[in-house]
Amino acid sequence: MKYSAKDMEDIIYQYLPKCEGYQKDVIAAMNYAFMAGGKRLRPFMMKLCHDMFCNDDDDKALEVFMAAIEMIHTYSLIHDDLPALDNDLMRRGKPTVHVEFGEDIAILAGDGLLNLAYETAAEAFIKRPADTAVEQAYMYLAKKPGIYGMIGGQTLDVVMSGKTLDKEQLNYIYENKTSALIECAMAIGATLGGADEKTVQKLEEAGRAVGLAFQVQDDILDITGDEAKLGKPVLSDEKNNKTTYVSIYGMEHAAAYVKDMSERAECIIRELTVTNEDARTELVKLVNMLINRDK
Repeated sequence: MKYSAKDMEDIIYQYLPKCEGYQKDVIAAMNYAFMAGGKRLRPFMMKLCHDMFCNDDDDKALEVFMAAIEMIHTYSLIHDDLPALDNDLMRRGKPTVHVEFGEDIAILAGDGLLNLAYETAAEAFIKRPADTAVEQAYMYLAKKPGIYGMIGGQTLDVVMSGKTLDKEQLNYIYENKTSALIECAMAIGATLGGADEKTVQKLEEAGRAVGLAFQVQDDILDITGDEAKLGKPVLSDEKNNKTTYVSIYGMEHAAAYVKDMSERAECIIRELTVTNEDARTELVKLVNMLINRDK
């Protein structure tokens, strides 16, 4: 791969707040969660979708959105891990934020990262004054993680906890809780890169397929994965009595679905008219890596 998770971190870590002042306890928790590792999938995809249509490697407007979307993703993980939701004790091989800092600070850390995301992304209006692409990108960042996207999916997931989901409900959760933020990353990257509206819509469709494949692979790994590699306990879905794609359709069908969704995403990406073939190739590689991941 041309880029690595470390390359993404070199960009997004610049936008973290300094751990100082009376609010330093919450900042320490925010930075702890943000710097805990991970695939950096969303800023990675945003960067590649931008690069497919633009050759500006120093687009500061893009950088603030890359940082912002990872802040939103991180806040969602902090809140997901809370005792009131999944009550997870480990995340990426480290104690979760509420274990390390207490539940009160964990709640505030999630709130802090969400607010900081929009504060950070707003810098793009200064870096690209009167640019409608920045306005559209900000709208994506505001809508996709919200009640008609990620939070909507999380809400149904919480409301139906311990209950049996039907196929339509499960699909709604996956499309919103997981896919929406990936769609958001790809749409923002392409928009800032100068892609037209039809192309952006195609990439949203590809992002939806990637998110579905990613989540079902997560379901599979919760059963078959190595706890040491995953950095979190396995069989947590069974412990929490959660309906998953595997529990409804079975392991074989789930694996086939991951392959089908990944191939759908790849097909959409390959059919686009782009100006940078290398970036397209890198994006396809990234999608394929998600299929075969073991953590």
